[in-house]
Amino acid sequence: MENRYDFNAIEKKWRAEWEKNPINVENDTKPRFYCLDMFPYPSGTGLHVGHWRGYVLSDVVSRYKVLQGFQVLHPMGWDAFGLPAENFAIKNNVHPKAATENNIANVKRQLHEISAIYDWDKEVNTTDPDYYKWTQWIFVQMFKKGLAYEKQMPLNWCPSCKCVLANEEAAGGTCERCGTVVTKRNLRQWMLKITAYADRLLDDLQELDWSDKVKKMQSDWIGKSYGAEVDFKIVGSDDKISVYTTRPDTLYGCSFMVLAPEYAGVAELTTPEQKEAVEKYCFDASTKSSVDRMTDKVKTGVFTGSYCTNPVNGEDIPIWVADYVLADYGTGAVMCVPAHDERDFEFATKFGLPIVQVIMPEGEEEKPLTEAYTGDGIMINSGDWNGMKAFEAKKAVPHIMEERGVGKKTTNYKLRDWVFSRQRYWGEPIPIVHCDCCGAVPVPEDQLPILLPDVETYKPTDTGESPLAGIDEWVNTTCPVCGKPAKRETNTMPQWAGSSWYFLRYVDNHNNNEMASLEALEKWAPVDLYVGGIEHAVLHLLYARFYTKFLYDIGAVPFSEPFQKLFNQGMITKNGKKMSKSMGNVVSPDELVENYGCDSLRMYELFVGPPELDCDWDDSGIDGVFRFLNRVWRMVFNYKDSNFTATKDEEFICHKMIYDITARLEALTMNTVVSGFMEYSNKLIDLGKKQGGLSVATLETLSVLLAPFAPHISEEMWKELGHEGSVFDASWPVADESKLVQDTVEIALQIAGKLRGTMEISTSATKEEAIAKAKEVLAERIGDGTVVKEIYVPGRIVNLIVK
Repeated sequence: MENRYDFNAIEKKWRAEWEKNPINVENDTKPRFYCLDMFPYPSGTGLHVGHWRGYVLSDVVSRYKVLQGFQVLHPMGWDAFGLPAENFAIKNNVHPKAATENNIANVKRQLHEISAIYDWDKEVNTTDPDYYKWTQWIFVQMFKKGLAYEKQMPLNWCPSCKCVLANEEAAGGTCERCGTVVTKRNLRQWMLKITAYADRLLDDLQELDWSDKVKKMQSDWIGKSYGAEVDFKIVGSDDKISVYTTRPDTLYGCSFMVLAPEYAGVAELTTPEQKEAVEKYCFDASTKSSVDRMTDKVKTGVFTGSYCTNPVNGEDIPIWVADYVLADYGTGAVMCVPAHDERDFEFATKFGLPIVQVIMPEGEEEKPLTEAYTGDGIMINSGDWNGMKAFEAKKAVPHIMEERGVGKKTTNYKLRDWVFSRQRYWGEPIPIVHCDCCGAVPVPEDQLPILLPDVETYKPTDTGESPLAGIDEWVNTTCPVCGKPAKRETNTMPQWAGSSWYFLRYVDNHNNNEMASLEALEKWAPVDLYVGGIEHAVLHLLYARFYTKFLYDIGAVPFSEPFQKLFNQGMITKNGKKMSKSMGNVVSPDELVENYGCDSLRMYELFVGPPELDCDWDDSGIDGVFRFLNRVWRMVFNYKDSNFTATKDEEFICHKMIYDITARLEALTMNTVVSGFMEYSNKLIDLGKKQGGLSVATLETLSVLLAPFAPHISEEMWKELGHEGSVFDASWPVADESKLVQDTVEIALQIAGKLRGTMEISTSATKEEAIAKAKEVLAERIGDGTVVKEIYVPGRIVNLIVK
């Protein structure tokens, strides 16, 4: 080994060695650990340094587990169907299949440069028919269980991507892929009944080792609430309007009703003189996104001309239409209590509707409201509920409603069934045949996969139909039930379909007879550690949990939660903005690897900040990590042939390093691990100079500890320290607590607060002993001066004030 850190030669050498002799070979006698990255979609721009952050973190954990004696499953694959891949293909005028293959080849090359211990034999690709056969199989099982169904409904439509978006994909009123403002279209769609699993998705969060932040995001999206469903009889009709409310205690304050523009009964409730105004208002509302409607500061609305009766006081109240009410929450009708709801207060104030206060703060008198009162208090103007505390009435009123026959206690959810079809080409064909005699019929399982046909024209249409609809020879088929002419479903599945179960396929990806065998699933799954971005905290994780629970219910998997521990790494930004090609701020890892080596970039990715927080990228910092590796390299070079026996001080530093590095790694505070390496290596370098050497045992320990983070240099140091095998054949060191007890400690010596030296004293030294020794050491600096004040901070500082 030269006294020069030639990272190019070292990294090339060890990559080739690991290709021939993998460090993570199959061994059924070892305990197992499944460490998983959220697999990427193969972007044409390739990986940037932000992608490296999560991949390096998961590889560090995987290599750490190997050193702890585990057999590790650490696979990688490609989320290659869907809008991102298709939009890239359209923009670059290349077929999605060809574009995806090229992008995968480029990203795979970059992943090899990370030197992660991915098991490429486990690789999956969502566009591979051998894979999406089982994506289609899962859909068929859901259809058979009544969880997949068709529905005609108004949906989010992206005019740029020309396809339907799930509510989750249109958050903020814009398409999450292209940023275009989303509109509404009424289309036939395939839906998945995820709402059937709402309670389990919510309750089972408590079992998971996930951050409170992510659990809350999931809980809020499911949005379980308790309240009452109350019936309001329509004046002059036997019909009624049912509303869901979480505040049934405020019923006496309900002074008007508001319907969503999409409410099914709007036309029937509109009187002839109001017909034109209501129709225009509903049309205008259809051009606005749900988010815009919910957040508009100026409330708008139109009176239908009809009235309904408040069931608790018998008063007739007007029925309005307003776009701040959404059809897909509750019943699409809202009882409005302007005195105690901010939106209702604004609406009532604008249109001159009655405001009746029914809750008054305790100890106060009733007075005109200038804004909605949303706090707790005592019921007033509420008949025989007067005097009750509002929170007590909230619990009691649903039962009262049931007794009177005008309502019932109920539970509601924000979660809606999943819009599961897309009007695009690049996706899994939905395995359904439409027959005039038999209706929608699933494709028999022995006929799966239904292959996506090769086409020349794959661009989306303006009609709301998939491009597949124009391929007659593919669309026209026979019904699997009656044998009569039928047509294939032409909508395709969303990108989420393949990514909602891929973690299951990794464990048995060559199985042609089943999705994955129970034996393989029991051996490896569920995932022990799942690493990925916080942007997937709602969509992907919710869908993956839903899929897993369904597969558990039908006996296809032996567990009901897919990911036991979750770690969301923060985003790497550049100049304060998310890295993107359009912004021109993408930092590629390729040049940094060329200039500093893979090990330097791996460690710098972890050093830039707490891994769970966003941070802005600065290339200049990598130079410090590179210098650190050079210092470690020279230290090993200088002492590798030493016969030095470790001193007590050396043993203390070594075992304290083991203890701290292990604790920080277990907590996944990777930035503090890297800073710990820098701290302890500096201490060892200084100690080596002071005592004339370091023991080989200490250098071996440092090499093993460093191996998960900087594997190439660690392998080379291990070899130079006299070992034939890989450093990963070693065992992760364990701190000896008896070595962590120090007899002496080094403390700073100050005169008038300025550092003038250091000294070692016994850890049991008294103040008097410490001061006396300090005066001896500083005698020349004190000279003829007089010490007028003595300050001692035990184990840290002696400060002498001299006149």
